[in-house]
Amino acid sequence: MEGSLDTVDIVILTLYGCVLIGMGVYYARKSRTAEQFMVADRSIPAWAAGLAVMSAYTSSISYIATPGKAFDSNWHPIIFSLCIIPVAWLACRFAVPYYRKTRLISVYSFLEERLGAWGRIYAAVSFLLYMVGRIAVILYLVSLLLSTFVSFNIVALIVIIGLVTIVYTLLGGMEAVIWTDVMQSAIMIVGVLFCAVVLSYRVFSGPEPLINTAIEQGKFSFGSWKLSLSSQSVLCDRTIWVMIIFGITENLRNLLADQNYVQKYCSVPDERQAKRSIWIAMLIYIPLTILFLYIGTALFALYSGSDELAQAGATKGDKVFPYFIATQVPPALKGLIIAAIVAAAMSTVDSALNCSATVLLLDFYKRYFNPKVGERGSMLFLRSATVVWGAVGTGFAVWMIRARSVLDVWWQISGIFGGGMLGLFILSLLKVRLRLWQGLASIGASILVIAWATFARGLPAAWQWAQCNLDPIIIGAAGTAALMATACIFAATNKRATTSGRAEG
Repeated sequence: MEGSLDTVDIVILTLYGCVLIGMGVYYARKSRTAEQFMVADRSIPAWAAGLAVMSAYTSSISYIATPGKAFDSNWHPIIFSLCIIPVAWLACRFAVPYYRKTRLISVYSFLEERLGAWGRIYAAVSFLLYMVGRIAVILYLVSLLLSTFVSFNIVALIVIIGLVTIVYTLLGGMEAVIWTDVMQSAIMIVGVLFCAVVLSYRVFSGPEPLINTAIEQGKFSFGSWKLSLSSQSVLCDRTIWVMIIFGITENLRNLLADQNYVQKYCSVPDERQAKRSIWIAMLIYIPLTILFLYIGTALFALYSGSDELAQAGATKGDKVFPYFIATQVPPALKGLIIAAIVAAAMSTVDSALNCSATVLLLDFYKRYFNPKVGERGSMLFLRSATVVWGAVGTGFAVWMIRARSVLDVWWQISGIFGGGMLGLFILSLLKVRLRLWQGLASIGASILVIAWATFARGLPAAWQWAQCNLDPIIIGAAGTAALMATACIFAATNKRATTSGRAEG
């Protein structure tokens, strides 16, 4: 599979990079103030912001991992997508009106208003650490994928993709991020549709369609209905209940507490368009997820009963779609599909860079170091932060080449840091009041539960009583529950003490 791109494919990828840089240069003239850089002067139409929010939900991981999951297992990831519908309604009903009324840019300023500075600092630091990891993971994985198609060194690929993304984000700010996301979304959707059509022709044609194999193997199942939250469920299959918990908590965190998403739907002119942008994003993302899953199922049907994948060393689900692209897609179209995968990666990284720079400026530099900084100083800081955070993420991606196991370790660490973010936002929306030590104790409880659920696995027989058997994907939800339970106990105690004091008075 290595070195399988033709000259025309290389040209397409090169032109694609040049177009991105050109868009950054073009939008640089519209990004001369801090507000223009951060929220595009709130001038983005709802449909474009919706595509940008949708692109934040998808990445090169989604492009490869979602078909891979359907190939290896079944359609249980669709439950995550369907959970977006009630969560989007809640976000539009409760969060968006407040965020728009206050003309909020950094979502973490909301926590300071409701909980205090400690909540804002914890959430902002957690977000920044998470973004560094996300940038690194995306750059590493997309470069690892590309290295199977071209003979470029993986370090060079990481640096090139990282540098191109940093440059157009640095120049054009949020406007460049959103409009390049629109272009990248279009490329991605076209690529997915093309692959789905080609596969449909292959698996539905003939007197005995190959798709029947996937149907007989239960590949269209949504998972087990067993009442279990354990990762040791029936046939090692994730239960529907696990996916519902994961889908609700993760989507709530995305739309309520993640600067990456909030900053995009705050870039439109008014509240009505902000709500519309969220629904546009969700109503595109759900069918797109179905397409990704269908591709994985169709790939299973296509290669089932053949030893072709084993001979090519592509038996794992996340290797099958790249193998299909390399061997079955003609030149030029192959370049466009690879560009779509790179587009999915870049649309995630550019958002992470812009939002990280915004958080660094508003939640730290202006809040604690230089409150009176002017427009020129703010722009210098935003652009410098974009470069620095991009360089850190790119460097971390290069480091992952030697320490590939750090991939899993990173997600565990990011879960420990970020597990309490959603809980803090729910407490803020419910207007729960906590003292400083109570807030820190609640965060500590969340971290302890996440650490236990992450590391207390595979314990020796003498320690089986302490082992965690929760499915790993709901560890963050466990941390959120621990934080909220602890905080609610403190809040009830405070309320009882206040009532008792008034009665004595």
